[in-house]
Amino acid sequence: MLTAVVFWVTTEDDPQFSVRRNCGGSRKSFLSEFEPLKNIQVWRFALYYFFAFGGFVALALRLPRYLVGVYDFRIETAGMIAAAYSIPGSIFRAYGGVLSDRIGTRKIMYAMFTVAAVATLILSVPGGVAGMPIVVTPVAFVGVIFVLGFCMSLGKAAVYKHIPAYYPAHVGAVGGVVGMMGGLGGFILPIAFGFLKDVTGLWSSCFMLFAIVAVSLIWMNTSIRQNSSHQTTL
Repeated sequence: MLTAVVFWVTTEDDPQFSVRRNCGGSRKSFLSEFEPLKNIQVWRFALYYFFAFGGFVALALRLPRYLVGVYDFRIETAGMIAAAYSIPGSIFRAYGGVLSDRIGTRKIMYAMFTVAAVATLILSVPGGVAGMPIVVTPVAFVGVIFVLGFCMSLGKAAVYKHIPAYYPAHVGAVGGVVGMMGGLGGFILPIAFGFLKDVTGLWSSCFMLFAIVAVSLIWMNTSIRQNSSHQTTL
């Protein structure tokens, strides 16, 4: 309730809405708001967010069980590590917005996907199952997973910075679809993690699934190269 009051008192209407209301401009139809969804670029942004947000949420949920199952951590310790992984995500996301303003979203996205690809490759090494030696030590695992989480948090902000830049008149529709795909990632990926563990017997199979990172990186780089002479593509 207090938040609603503060919001009402301290914010203003969108400038375009104010112009339409004061000057009697025509309103857009409901269907016209979804016109940008025909653009493949929107779905590319959605794929980025599926990994950046959905992947972050999925790993936060998976982390305690992973630490207990692979490294025999006490559940209390595993829970504290998972909390330490997930709680700073919102802070790092805000910092990702600052970095996107300072050095550009494209650099942030390249850095996120590159570091994430290397991190998930390291974490994909099998170990601790059926007599396999543990190659990635607990300390190394925690360190790499925190680096991965940090990059994902920066990437969440970078993805969303594109929406008002490329679709200023359709922020609601495009932002809603991109956010929806991120939420679906947080729902679908944990189920996929469990399924892969049952099928392969490998705890690290969840990180193998993150080949989506490589797909996103390749798709982004290809799009940039194909549209290098334009200003409307990332």
